[in-house]
Amino acid sequence: MTKQRLHLLALALGGTLFLGGCAEFPIFDQKAPRSPSHPKASAPRATPAAERDASPPREAASRARDRDGDGVPDNQKESGLREGIRLYNEGDFNGAIRRLSARDVNNGPLATRLMALKYQAFSYCVTSRPAPCRQAFDRALRLDPAFDLAPGEHGHPLWGPVFTKAKQAAGQR
Repeated sequence: MTKQRLHLLALALGGTLFLGGCAEFPIFDQKAPRSPSHPKASAPRATPAAERDASPPREAASRARDRDGDGVPDNQKESGLREGIRLYNEGDFNGAIRRLSARDVNNGPLATRLMALKYQAFSYCVTSRPAPCRQAFDRALRLDPAFDLAPGEHGHPLWGPVFTKAKQAAGQR
């Protein structure tokens, strides 16, 4: 197979896996807030002037969005993950590895770090680098021993066997 054909195959498979397996990931399942069905329930409540004036300053509001206190807003971490996955789906595997390895993503919530490591591993595997692929899976399994791939991802000819070996080794620790 030509290199271009492999990239197209990897891109098609990645897109399929992304749409099939990752759609349930919490950051991709964001829904617009529902409006109440009862008209009185949606009427705006009058806010006393004292409550309006006691609103928290912008500094406190921005700190609230940085739940882990690393100085990077949480939404930026999630957008870094989305950007890395987008690069992966577009076939820019080296770009995906760079983006998913960035500080803002790696200092994110556990779910963000695990998803980033998974896509890093996939990117390493599709670019014929099984050792870093295995290392990414090993890191994910150290972070969360229950980490697993989606059912459709297990059978992939490139990363499926690498993940299986990493999972077996993690179980022996």
